[in-house]
Amino acid sequence: MDINVLGPLTASMNGMSITPTAPKPRKVLATLAVYANEIVPVAMFLEELWGEDIPRSATTTLQTYVFHLRNLIGLGCGDPKDVLQTQPGGYLLRTDGGEVDALEFERLAAAGHRAREAGDFHGAADRFREALGCWNGPALVDVQQGDVLEVEAQRLSEARLSVLDRRIDADLRLGRHHEMVGELTALVARNRTHEGLCGHLMVALYRSGRRGEAADVYRRTRACLVNELGLEPSPALHRLQRLVLAADQNLAAADDADWLLNAG
Repeated sequence: MDINVLGPLTASMNGMSITPTAPKPRKVLATLAVYANEIVPVAMFLEELWGEDIPRSATTTLQTYVFHLRNLIGLGCGDPKDVLQTQPGGYLLRTDGGEVDALEFERLAAAGHRAREAGDFHGAADRFREALGCWNGPALVDVQQGDVLEVEAQRLSEARLSVLDRRIDADLRLGRHHEMVGELTALVARNRTHEGLCGHLMVALYRSGRRGEAADVYRRTRACLVNELGLEPSPALHRLQRLVLAADQNLAAADDADWLLNAG
């Protein structure tokens, strides 16, 4: 079974779509998918489907949704009870031989982190870029999310942003600051209080000979942090601003991109 959750929810077997259309079966499939190959407790499904207003018939209704999903799996020529297994206290979705985009994203991201730790920034940038290519929009964008799926969608979104941050870091270490300015400008416009992205944009602009614009990024970011969150910039971002204003030559070194880790 192939399942996509990093964007619209889709599921297919042998090239045939088995994605349910009704909202609650979709929520059940999405919950199984984000915990693919793990047992999902019945209580978690009940929380996702009904929140605090769980009806007396909830467990029976959940069984009906599972039955519906198994019928779809059967249409895809799979063994329904082998693919969607009943386990003690819950259910488990097996994806043997298939692909779950969230798991592929995590695999590629882990490979990128290993390459980065080994000092292979070309390899790290490539693996991180491939990981980000697994995404096709916000996680579970077309699923009505309850408490469980909302948390999982947020977790995946944060993981995506973290990998994006590491990919940009690797690209800056490779001296790709000119190419990064446009992308970073757009990212900062969408994430105005994300200090990591703002710092990367400041570094890219500085190394592109645009020191004044780099300083302006700090001023705009500080204004957003103060006005929207009531916070001052972190010591690391403030230190970066001092380096920019002082035209510190250490900031020009392509292999010194860990400005967030070197605050002092």
